[in-house]
Amino acid sequence: MPTTAGHTSAIRASKVKGTNVYNTAGDKIGHVEDVILDKQSNSVLFAAIGFGGLFGMGEKFAPVPWSMLDYSEDKGGYVVPLSEDTIKKAPAYDLKDLVKDDGAAGIRDQSYDYYKVSRDLH
Repeated sequence: MPTTAGHTSAIRASKVKGTNVYNTAGDKIGHVEDVILDKQSNSVLFAAIGFGGLFGMGEKFAPVPWSMLDYSEDKGGYVVPLSEDTIKKAPAYDLKDLVKDDGAAGIRDQSYDYYKVSRDLH
């Protein structure tokens, strides 16, 4: 069922993976590498936004709260209210670290604090 904004409220994670992420100015700032789920609360912890690196080497992943991503039909990707500089300065990790220790609350809390997002929105 579509939301009030016209988006669907359900989407397969496989469809999200690889989708480009843009800032509100229309600049590509990364891509969704994966979606990290919390099996205990049945919620999405965050999207792992990949950026930097070259040919898969040195790429980092910023855990961005899922509620910040808004799909744009025009872009064919997600738009976030972040500048490229903001995402580059964000807490970033290797992908394997995002699920280490069951998604370590420290990483989740640091990410939500950095982006000033309430934990109640995920």
